[in-house]
Amino acid sequence: MELLRRLLKVQAALWLVWSIATGLFPRWVMEDLLGQPVLADYVWVRAAAVMGAVLALLMVLVAQKIDELWWWSWAFALLEVGTATAFAINAMFGVPEGADAWPFWVLAAVNGAFGAGLLVGMGIGGQEKPFV
Repeated sequence: MELLRRLLKVQAALWLVWSIATGLFPRWVMEDLLGQPVLADYVWVRAAAVMGAVLALLMVLVAQKIDELWWWSWAFALLEVGTATAFAINAMFGVPEGADAWPFWVLAAVNGAFGAGLLVGMGIGGQEKPFV
């Protein structure tokens, strides 16, 4: 269970930092840091930042009760594998002309690594506390 607890807390910290940065400075993060084209409106970036902060809170909640709720980590594993897939597909086929592709590859790799780590952690957790 310790692997799941640690992964969830690290993920929560990363999601929170990302959410604060994109919520407060969406134009700087998207355009200057990540090399993406100018958006007409940044409300969607800010809304995603709020969702990311709430997600971080839920990750901490599950991490605190991991001995009883380890199987809730499936939701976070699905999130990480799904976003890794979306970012990789976007990096291959959807990057606008003039935009950098590297942020999508980095996000795909980081999310994929967390997804894989959660799956390993749940495998270990399932052996420690099987459904019976």
